Amino acid sequence: MSARRAGTALLAVLALASPALAASFEERAAACLACHGPQGQSALPGTPSIGGQPAFFVIAQLFLFRRGGRANAAMSAVAQPMTDDDLRTFGDWVSKLPPPAPPPEPAEPERAARAVALLRRHPCGVCHNPDFSGREQMPRLAHQREDYLLKAMREYKSGARLGYGGAMAQELAGLADGDLADLAHFLARLPAVSGR
Repeated sequence: MSARRAGTALLAVLALASPALAASFEERAAACLACHGPQGQSALPGTPSIGGQPAFFVIAQLFLFRRGGRANAAMSAVAQPMTDDDLRTFGDWVSKLPPPAPPPEPAEPERAARAVALLRRHPCGVCHNPDFSGREQMPRLAHQREDYLLKAMREYKSGARLGYGGAMAQELAGLADGDLADLAHFLARLPAVSGR
């Protein structure tokens, strides 16, 4: 990350964490987009695109950051001063941002075939929707940043990130790191996704 981007991100976190620095929702929302990208479409490695995520999922994640159930210093600083009403407001706002588009390059055919075979054995679409658009507390996976998807799956598998009732750790048990990489590659590049 360049020094300028790092400085912008730091200012965004400080603005969100201090109500005195960012009193209005618009200022706080602009600070979110400093890291998560215009319209919630992230260009920062390791930083998820948030556009089109289900409102309840956003609320749950902000709540986990607020109480320390997820480890990310910047997001915890942002969530700490949020009230329950703030969580609902931000969840609703994020859910109305446009979902990310797939990257211009399609999935590599061999990797896509392996991912499809894995998805037949591990029915991720049951919770995340068949088109991977997400619902309720399950995030949108379609067109998420590939690097972020892989990071998240690794964290769920290792137990470093909490899931709902351990479902994610259970679903990912037995998958090799190469399997996770193929799934992330494919989900980031799904050819078409309907719905939000």
